[in-house]
Amino acid sequence: MPVLRHRRQIGLLPVHHIPKLAVKAAKCIRRGVMMRNLLAVLALFSLLVPAAVQADPSDVTAAARGVVRVVIVGSDGSQVFPVSHGTGFAVTPTQIVTNAHVVREAQQDDTLRIAVVPPEGNNSAFAHIVAISPRNDLALIELTGDSLKLPPLTIAGKPASDGAEVSAVGYPMNVDRAQGLNLADVFRSQPPVKSRGFVSGSRPSRQFDTILHTAPIARGNSGGPLVDGCGRVLGVNSFGADAQGGDAEFYFAVSDREVLPFLRANSIDPQVNALPCRSLAEVDQSEQARIAQEQMVARQNLARRAEAVRDKRNRAQLEAEMAVTKMRENQMAMAFLLVLLATGAGVVAWQARGQKYEERQRVIAGGIAAVASVVALALWITRPGLDEIDRQVAAAMQDSETQSGAALVKQASNGAMICTLDTNRSRITGTADDQLQFDWAADGCVNGRTQYGFNAGTWSRVFVPNTASTVSVNIYDPDSKTFRTDRYLLDQDGMDAARTARSAYEPPACASENAASKLGDLQGAVISALPASPNERLVYSCSAKNLSAAP
Repeated sequence: MPVLRHRRQIGLLPVHHIPKLAVKAAKCIRRGVMMRNLLAVLALFSLLVPAAVQADPSDVTAAARGVVRVVIVGSDGSQVFPVSHGTGFAVTPTQIVTNAHVVREAQQDDTLRIAVVPPEGNNSAFAHIVAISPRNDLALIELTGDSLKLPPLTIAGKPASDGAEVSAVGYPMNVDRAQGLNLADVFRSQPPVKSRGFVSGSRPSRQFDTILHTAPIARGNSGGPLVDGCGRVLGVNSFGADAQGGDAEFYFAVSDREVLPFLRANSIDPQVNALPCRSLAEVDQSEQARIAQEQMVARQNLARRAEAVRDKRNRAQLEAEMAVTKMRENQMAMAFLLVLLATGAGVVAWQARGQKYEERQRVIAGGIAAVASVVALALWITRPGLDEIDRQVAAAMQDSETQSGAALVKQASNGAMICTLDTNRSRITGTADDQLQFDWAADGCVNGRTQYGFNAGTWSRVFVPNTASTVSVNIYDPDSKTFRTDRYLLDQDGMDAARTARSAYEPPACASENAASKLGDLQGAVISALPASPNERLVYSCSAKNLSAAP
């Protein structure tokens, strides 16, 4: 990394400065009470000011998996030796961005080669230059052979704001010297150095756009990424400037405004993420607030439903009372009229007794009296009682509950669904699919082929790939139709531990006996080998798939 002036050595203070410092210290002590009061006020005020988002060490460490040492290698015919080195970072598994001045010697001298040393694994590889742009100090190199694959870094889709915390990742030579490393150690895999600072502004140079920042870099950092708190690349560290008189030091990175057009001009479509960088704690806090809001809305809806049920019951009660009362009164009135009719007919029959010429009239009147009496008695006995009101109310409410239950069953049904990414509930440091097709069965079989495990009330499936350095834990909640993926971006040791735990079991197939509970128990060993928190959380909201739409 070129430096604009020589770094001044910092030594001990001369003795003649000590008395002056003592006088200043005495004055400060006399102001002690005032300063303590002022500091107390400032401390109280600081509690009221929201803290700036800080870099997440795990995300910067995850990004460092794709940061490599770029070594210019010479040979004397019998052995190879390093000529110089810088830093680079992967934008595809085999393509690396660095500074143009890092590989300039190899471009100008055919006897020199470019070696790439990964941060772990001791699996170095040679590379060749694909493109070089001296105007903005960018270069693209590509690995030769298939011995090394790197996890690509994600490019930040938006520039960092002034004052935002950033991290420089690379291989500074002064750290190598301080560690006592020799030339041979340059070819040995080592994790890159990570240093923190802040964005001091966008300060375009004469030829290209740069980011001014305070994350310390030195010779050897050239070509390394400047990343935000989520590990996304903001720029490529290129050069620095030391201010005169021991003032603050500032450094420059080629901004993404230069990097993205350079990559696309060379037919590379990099991973780009323009979402705000939020910590997982912020996402969890937002999720808790959302859940609290949903619970409050659910309570309000429950109260409204209870009020609606009460209103319906009251209406049903009133309608039943009116109907039963009317029916009861009608039957009693009819019975009363029939009793009168029976009485009159009975009187006629009584008066006609013993008179032969009126025998037929007596029989008819007696029959009428008998029939009227029986019907009147039947009407009186079958008149609805007050308990009929309760039966009618219960029948009306049962019909309503049956309809509501059918609606809920229809609403809660699963099957073929489309799951849409909810960015407000997610933490995405890389890239993610906007939509997923998801077919859920009641026994935990997904898409007809992948069994999910059930443990502690949660449906989940753990995926540990053999090549990629990412472990994914998929979780599905059939009640809320929420699909979630927690991604763990692990180093080589972490992936080895996860693969070892995963190789100890074979997931049961769909529809096999007790498949869900068995898998739920088997996955516990892999989950226990993962860090406490994931690097990414993708949350999808699922809904029934429109079967009429084109596939």
